[in-house]
Amino acid sequence: MKPLDPRLAALREKAKAGRDPTCADETLAKILSVASAIGAENILEIGAAEGLTSIALLLAGAKRVTAIEKDPVRAEKARENFTLFGLRESVTLFEGDAAEILPLMEGLFDLIFLDGPKVQYSRYLPHLKRLLRRGGYLLSDDVLLFGWVDGEPPKKRRMLIQHIREYLRVLQSDPDFHTEILGIGEGLAVSEKLS
Repeated sequence: MKPLDPRLAALREKAKAGRDPTCADETLAKILSVASAIGAENILEIGAAEGLTSIALLLAGAKRVTAIEKDPVRAEKARENFTLFGLRESVTLFEGDAAEILPLMEGLFDLIFLDGPKVQYSRYLPHLKRLLRRGGYLLSDDVLLFGWVDGEPPKKRRMLIQHIREYLRVLQSDPDFHTEILGIGEGLAVSEKLS
């Protein structure tokens, strides 16, 4: 992976130090690698936060990103960042709940990066599958979450981990996907849509 734009690298470092960090460096590297390998031009990101992953994808060659972000403060920051990088025209940003937005969406995406609320992953999956082209990739972030998914989560996190485990069970048993779970960042599920 070629080095990130220094301005983007600085924004990522700032985000990592904050309450809502961006995806891990190795996760971003894998996302960019998959996008490059399949020539992804049309990308969907759920849980855009400040737009830093969308920006990285666009700077790496994607033509269009559709991003969904529920938090209005993060969505506004994402708009500012898209403008800062001169990418505003290449991004469609939906501000709102992905559970309400995804059912209304049409068209096909080459790559989908899922990094929204983990308890909603299973609810989103039928829509993501419908919106992903054959041969496209669904990349689901944070699916191992501090090692809790494969181990014993804290009591107050058990319901969250049950949701993630159920999502992985459904995803890995779906014959239309070939899924690998990578132990990078907090876990990344890499799912190729076969049909």
